[in-house]
Amino acid sequence: MIRLAFTTLLVLSAAIFANAQTIEKKALTIDGAKKVIAGAIAYAKKNNAPGGVIAVVDEGGNLMALERLDGTFAAGANISIGKARTAVLFKRPTKAFEDIIKNGRTAMVALPDAFFTPLQGGVPITIDGQIVGGVGVSGAASAQQDEELAMAGANVFAEAKVSDNQPVLFFDAKQVSTSFSSGSVLLDSSDRHYMVHTSRRDKPGLAEIHALDTDIIYVLQGNATFVTGGTPVDAKQTEPNEMRGSRIEGGITRQLSKGQVIIVPNNTPHWFKEVNGEFLYYTIKVR
Repeated sequence: MIRLAFTTLLVLSAAIFANAQTIEKKALTIDGAKKVIAGAIAYAKKNNAPGGVIAVVDEGGNLMALERLDGTFAAGANISIGKARTAVLFKRPTKAFEDIIKNGRTAMVALPDAFFTPLQGGVPITIDGQIVGGVGVSGAASAQQDEELAMAGANVFAEAKVSDNQPVLFFDAKQVSTSFSSGSVLLDSSDRHYMVHTSRRDKPGLAEIHALDTDIIYVLQGNATFVTGGTPVDAKQTEPNEMRGSRIEGGITRQLSKGQVIIVPNNTPHWFKEVNGEFLYYTIKVR
């Protein structure tokens, strides 16, 4: 009896030890990859993006699904696959590498093209804190819009956590960090009249006027000179209900720093005149 009990204990101990050395891995399915593409396409249609190719790869960088929207140039497919593969294999948005090269580390371009495409528009896909794949977009109106479409696709799993009885959206720390690293849209809920931007700046911007959106800005890191009011110079309509100008004359100048909040009502000109280093801030757009 003692020997049997001792043997049983050894078996249980071995099982517990084996379990301690393994983890439960999430995996991206074909249906999941198609859902990512559908999320990116929905964002493209909502924002009138002129075409694009959306590619989704698994954790190992292998292509799972691809869709080319009408009007996209032929090379967009290979570029979008490269962006998705780079994002998942290096576990970072591809914009990070584009910025590194722009800042002078040109030696990175020597990495093999087979798994390294340092162009903005690729982001990892994360589920419950685990990177399960990557999505890359090429051929939208701009590199920034490429990335916005990719983020919209990658975020479909966070949005799926909404239930009928309790409509709560949750973004884990890795998703938020990934979004901040590129300065992009964390959540587009314009159908509910709000959006959340994880905004990032390292240089001044254009003067902006939003006809419909009120901006609620909360500063997380850095310092910037911010101008509100006054008269925008060379202001032109860049898209429906949006104006951009080269600068603002007059207005009220404030120094923004960590922990501060500023609310800019719609139709109020505003301008990041100077930015000192990396400046991170949440922008909640309420329509």
